[in-house]
Amino acid sequence: MSTGAYAAAFQRSLSDPEGFWGEAARAVEWSTEPTSVLDDSNPPFYRWFRGGRLNTCFNAVDRHVRDGRGDQAALHYDSPVTGTKATVTYAELQERVALVAGALRRLGVAPGDRVIVYMPMVPEAVVAMLACARIGAVHSVVFGGFAPAELAARIDDAQPVVVLSASCGIEPTRVVDYLPMLRGALERSSHVPDALVVLQREQSPADLRDDTPWRELTWDDALEGAEPADCVDVEATDPLYVLYTSGTTGRPKGIVRDHGGHAVALRWSMENVFDIGPGDTFFTASDVGWVVGHSYIVYAPLLTGATTVLYEGKPVGTPDASAFWRVCAEYGCKAMFTAPTAYRAIKREDAAGALLAGHDLSRLETVFLAGERLDPDTYEWATTTLGVPVVDHWWQTETGWPIAANLRGLEPMPIKAGSPSVPVPGYDVRVLDERGEPVPPGTEGAIAIRLPLPPGTLPTLWQDDERYVASYLSVYEGHYLTGDGGLVDEDGYLYVMGRTDDVLNVAGHRLSTGSIEAALAGHPAVAECAVIGVADDFKGQVPRGLVVVKGSVDIEADGDRIRSELVQRVRDEVGAVASLKQVDIVPALPKTRSGKILRKTMREMADGKTPAVPATIEDPSVLDRLAPVLRPQA
Repeated sequence: MSTGAYAAAFQRSLSDPEGFWGEAARAVEWSTEPTSVLDDSNPPFYRWFRGGRLNTCFNAVDRHVRDGRGDQAALHYDSPVTGTKATVTYAELQERVALVAGALRRLGVAPGDRVIVYMPMVPEAVVAMLACARIGAVHSVVFGGFAPAELAARIDDAQPVVVLSASCGIEPTRVVDYLPMLRGALERSSHVPDALVVLQREQSPADLRDDTPWRELTWDDALEGAEPADCVDVEATDPLYVLYTSGTTGRPKGIVRDHGGHAVALRWSMENVFDIGPGDTFFTASDVGWVVGHSYIVYAPLLTGATTVLYEGKPVGTPDASAFWRVCAEYGCKAMFTAPTAYRAIKREDAAGALLAGHDLSRLETVFLAGERLDPDTYEWATTTLGVPVVDHWWQTETGWPIAANLRGLEPMPIKAGSPSVPVPGYDVRVLDERGEPVPPGTEGAIAIRLPLPPGTLPTLWQDDERYVASYLSVYEGHYLTGDGGLVDEDGYLYVMGRTDDVLNVAGHRLSTGSIEAALAGHPAVAECAVIGVADDFKGQVPRGLVVVKGSVDIEADGDRIRSELVQRVRDEVGAVASLKQVDIVPALPKTRSGKILRKTMREMADGKTPAVPATIEDPSVLDRLAPVLRPQA
């Protein structure tokens, strides 16, 4: 591990968190300075910057206009699915946000009230979030296209005064009308909002009704006659937003993010983790419905005074696998951030990197990947193809910003394939055994974080302290349980091997799916893969491999050879104990829209169960195509 800037910052963040984060808080503008940096009077409910007052929208927009950045681009909107491009300056963003904030206030939204945002990747979605922050309202963004049942559960839990939506979302091959799903959710929810505001999109305008228990009006009608609203100061510990974890059955878990800790942590992370400063352009290819979109499309770049890219498209198919390279070249991106699955999709379509030709990526310095484990093969391909550092980092919806990373702004370190590098300052990461004892270097265990968590992480769940403790803090006293398993090597590098429920128990031997997947992914014919544990009468569980091969592979001619080689690779690299005997070549793997592979769903299918298919699934037809492969034969 480094003995330089990183080591000093990390040690101080744990030994003197008040001093460390008190200094970081100077990058944020406060109307009232905090009376304490860390309030530890009521563990495990730690609060940061108590007594401080600020406005997140002022810090993300108005201060930059005041300080002379009004003419700088705040946001580049790029939509290949509609053929639309637009640049919004900080001054223009301030005007638009203030007006929408005024419209919300006229609709009865007061500080502390909730507003649900159910929108596609359009600038108005960013404006809506900032407008809520401007007047002290709490936004809850729900991924556009969520099905009525899941949306209704979120409406019932958040109890919004207003819902902001759009008439449709646009996929490469179809238009998704939002109003039928939204009305279906409102009709089945027990809570009725006062108003539903709809942004009309020309691809499929919605017919609004006047016979509903809630008022329906267009975005333009809501703005007409509204007076721009000024920023309202709130307590640092007041909630900025509630983001519900995806794929939850029953009452969803609402992750709470507060104003003060969130602003401080994201501002610190942009400079120290991502090496992005004022005026730099940062491209995060995600969706504002996910935590990555909240943190690194919207808030972190704007809090920094950087320029963010809002991309309404896909890594492939809009129009081809050069989409990301075009965006990076066109806007002069210094860094980009997306999920490993996006790069695997690009690699599958263009393994030789031929589509890079003609795109000037000279200003691209770093690629950041997170959301799924970055397998060494994808890392090597991306590094070789792009010729820039490809940096894995690891975090969660609950934490809101990286837990482990290679801190490119603080102190770049050697990159180890398969590792997100080291714990980020503020995160006291431990790898524990089943008794809660630390395990030696190189030994797998449960990854936990010793309390208190740093600023910007969840202080609790929305209106449910008991569930917060039960879900995250009850297994190991004084620790937050990440739900992931992994190890720390002799150099202090963390390896995240997968969710602990993806750990296989093969004849008493605990094996991570990640280690087996790494062996499969290293085969030159494999584009992406997944390993699941299937119930076995003799060994308890046995692993089963599912691989998607590169487009150039002739499955008919070479499939048997590839399957045999993959079984042998796992035997050679993981050991005979893995007991991997079956590898199937499949056309695609089921994923959520944020890129996570649905291993649990496939495991339940292979065990003969009827899986609960998450509402976040990208393409449900993939499961239909996998059913003949996965389902037990009668």
